[in-house]
Amino acid sequence: MEALTTEDPATIGPFRLLGRLGTGGMGRVYLARSAGGRTVAVKVVHPELAAQDEFRRRFAREVAALEKVGGTGTTPVLGADTEAEAPWVAIGYVAGPSLKSVVGTEYGPLPPATVRALTAGVARALERVHAAGLIHRDLKPANVLLAVDGPRIIDFGIARAVDTVTDGGLTSTGAVVGSPGFMSPEQVRGERLTPASDVFCLGSVLAYAATGRAPFGTADSGVHAMMFRIAHDEPDLAGLPPELDGLVRPCLAKDPADRPTAGELAAAADEAADAPTTHDGAPHGTWLPAEVLAGLGRHAARLLDADGDPTPTDHPAALDPRADTPADPGPDRRPRRPRRRTLLAGACAALALALGGTALAVAYWPEGDAPGGIGTGGGKEVPAAFAGAWEGAVRGAADHPQETLRIEIGPGDTTASYSNLTADRLCLGRSALTDSGSDGRSITLTGSDVTLSLPAERCTPAPRHTLTLRSAQVLEWRSGTASATLRKVESGPEVVPDRFVGTWERKAEEEVPDTPPDLYDERLVITQGPIGAPVLRLVQSNPELDEETGERTGRTLTCASTGVLAGSGDLVLVGPLQLDADASDRECRQNSLNAAPSSPGVLRVERVDGEERLLSAPFGEDTSYAVFARKY
Repeated sequence: MEALTTEDPATIGPFRLLGRLGTGGMGRVYLARSAGGRTVAVKVVHPELAAQDEFRRRFAREVAALEKVGGTGTTPVLGADTEAEAPWVAIGYVAGPSLKSVVGTEYGPLPPATVRALTAGVARALERVHAAGLIHRDLKPANVLLAVDGPRIIDFGIARAVDTVTDGGLTSTGAVVGSPGFMSPEQVRGERLTPASDVFCLGSVLAYAATGRAPFGTADSGVHAMMFRIAHDEPDLAGLPPELDGLVRPCLAKDPADRPTAGELAAAADEAADAPTTHDGAPHGTWLPAEVLAGLGRHAARLLDADGDPTPTDHPAALDPRADTPADPGPDRRPRRPRRRTLLAGACAALALALGGTALAVAYWPEGDAPGGIGTGGGKEVPAAFAGAWEGAVRGAADHPQETLRIEIGPGDTTASYSNLTADRLCLGRSALTDSGSDGRSITLTGSDVTLSLPAERCTPAPRHTLTLRSAQVLEWRSGTASATLRKVESGPEVVPDRFVGTWERKAEEEVPDTPPDLYDERLVITQGPIGAPVLRLVQSNPELDEETGERTGRTLTCASTGVLAGSGDLVLVGPLQLDADASDRECRQNSLNAAPSSPGVLRVERVDGEERLLSAPFGEDTSYAVFARKY
């Protein structure tokens, strides 16, 4: 969730805007509220698309088709103006988390009875979508929301009316539309799609819901390898409960003609269910596990407690990483509108178009004043259930975060250590336990001290943190209006996964033809160590260029930098690189790459053509990776 800016309108149609949920390929999405108090999500088309007559015609046809879908299992269209200068559509806001967040971070694989109810509800919704002449085209766990009265499928932003599919128009570039891992073989091959494509994608979604894994693997082995498996290999259904095999496996047939229709699948799920469903696919009674239902209740309470004042200049500072005021201002600096702050932090847990990110959650705020120090803690011992390391992305995608938080607590400790990484700084610190809940499932930490700030003097500790256990592997972190879900990871003095350790090389002559040997090459050395240790060393060799002519002088400059370990799980996260002046040529100080600390790094290891490759990208919105080959 982002605060509104002066560029945003206060209202769109009859809806009063509360904040930005996110931006997608078709347009910007806002959280809004009607005059009657109903919460909605409003999607506004990008100006460059609105200027295209063909797009406007297609957008109007799709809105009209979506209005005909209606019913349980989808989000209703509550308003639209396809003739406006900036066309928009408003749909109902669903107060529930996505299947991806429930299975991936909050709960884990769902029980068979829940998966059967999920099958019936989503299949019935797809049946109505297909009857309206639409194909969803991007059915994946993130686009299935879990509400108290049944599942909802969302985000028709890339759906197209079946009877308007041509070789031209919006997909004339030949781009494959869909989400890797949850695509159909027809999508992978770029073929014309039918409703059977959605059924295949639903089969992959159901396998994920029941096992916690995508049936054709992840992009860790490379996107193209994964897409090859979708088109040619049998699904990996290991761990799928036997009673669900008859529902899931037929959906994953390679030949579209061999798959059941959405209606047939819904009927089969109804027949196999322990409890009957209603005629529209909504399950009777409680269909979700108790822990998931409890989370839905908490979210609904936060949403109802919000007043939703949309004034752009009155949004909480916790949503701005440059804010001078901590998110939790303390008793003497209480915000005037705490109820709105609750909405902006919590509403993005389940957003109707699944396009927004989590609220900005930072362990430290830069250039601010924070009270107290670690000595203000009460010296209480942290409950054993919280011992270990907990890490998660608080902004951005899990496989390419824009901000991360790590909390580590040793057995019997009275303090916790922190690592907070953003695109421009790394902050490490400690806080003391001052309170623990009576049920032993929550603790409060206050009085933080900063132990490391990169760059220097950029970190200020948050005055108060609350940790709440959701399961043995998941906890929720909250500080003021900011929050994040953290998962348990390896802790100790050696936390770098073995597959990252070693020396990796990147040579320009392998990427750019006719480049002389030993020029433009980079060597990356990763060693073992704990969080906060300088485990990465980057050595770059570049040709010296004449300042006037721009030609090579014949001399090679060597620049060396080191990076501090900020996080370690499926990814290795490295803080801002610091120039090693003693090991670098003096000209490196004037080099644009090393004149200031460079962006932190996101590192991952994948197999490409059967060989390990290290992929390195800047920390932030840039998702372009540099590829290193293992040397030794």
